[in-house]
Amino acid sequence: MEDTNQRDDSRDVLWKDRKHFMWFPFSFTKYEVRNNRLYSQKGLFSTTYDEVLLYRILDISMTQTLAQKIFGTGTLVLAARANMGGDVYLENIKHPKQVNDLLSDLVEKARDQKRVVGKEFYGSDDRIADDDLDLDDDLDDDQN
Repeated sequence: MEDTNQRDDSRDVLWKDRKHFMWFPFSFTKYEVRNNRLYSQKGLFSTTYDEVLLYRILDISMTQTLAQKIFGTGTLVLAARANMGGDVYLENIKHPKQVNDLLSDLVEKARDQKRVVGKEFYGSDDRIADDDLDLDDDLDDDQN
């Protein structure tokens, strides 16, 4: 009998890859995007699973060494809020520019769905009090 949860999860995968060595995917590090989350799985004997909600990703940057350019791979660095380990590295993935574009679009869509704006990611020192904002943009004191 087929497990329906497994079948549904495989249909929801928007992107998946492995960490590559040269152009060969000989690695025990896997990456996957589904259900508005980025999942990573690392290790063979001792496995670590990580999950990052897409709307918590602040910035995405891409690096490519000369060897990565030759073999068509690259590394994406994701700065995510509320991630215990700091930045998330998607190392030596295929087509890094296309994955960067895909993740950027998915992050924006996830933020729109959750109605999250940038100010919710910053600490209390960087926040502007709602009382200090001129919401109607008329530059007047809104006091009665």
